[in-house]
Amino acid sequence: MKREIIQTLDGSTTIHLEEWDECYHSKHGAIQEAKHVFIQHGFSLFDNKSISILEIGFGTGLNAFITFLEANEKKQNINYVGVEAYPVAANEVLMMNYVAELGADADTDVFKKMHESNWDELIRLNDTFTLTKRKQFFQDIDDVETFDLIYFDAFGYRVQPELWSTEIFRKMYNSLKPNGVLVTYAARGVVKRSMIEVGFTVEKLAGPPGKREMFRARKGM
Repeated sequence: MKREIIQTLDGSTTIHLEEWDECYHSKHGAIQEAKHVFIQHGFSLFDNKSISILEIGFGTGLNAFITFLEANEKKQNINYVGVEAYPVAANEVLMMNYVAELGADADTDVFKKMHESNWDELIRLNDTFTLTKRKQFFQDIDDVETFDLIYFDAFGYRVQPELWSTEIFRKMYNSLKPNGVLVTYAARGVVKRSMIEVGFTVEKLAGPPGKREMFRARKGM
């Protein structure tokens, strides 16, 4: 599948897949989307708490890197697990302009380490942040009450509806601890119905630039 790096409207880059006409991030702003959906409406709920995060679709590592920067500022303990079935090559990711756009030159080595480290191996990025990248199909996830927060950032329903199925959301529900939270950029009715069917309480929130709405789902006690 032909791939190209393109610039989004906030100046940050993403990868465009020509055959699907699908991008790894919003064309309206990769960094804006990540901060709005995953940080503002997910990570910020756990201010100053030690938490475990599962990312569905590690991709270019943008969500992981922004989470690292946020957590590092607060000295917050984070165990971060990113699942990706088809990893992006490290040399391709390192052409992305996230470090510069985030003003994170001091953490350039951390961004490189995220992508040059081995898959399926826990690495320590600093004293408070660990990262494990798992090369795994989403349907093979079998964690049970392991995570406080899930970033659900799979490719869109239009191109991969199977990743948004009731079966997948049941795995997400099982993976969360009681009172755990899942956030996603998606806002389709069929997605909401699948979430509710497995037990989530779903709320609709204002979406990031270029998208009217998004979902946040909670697991009860």
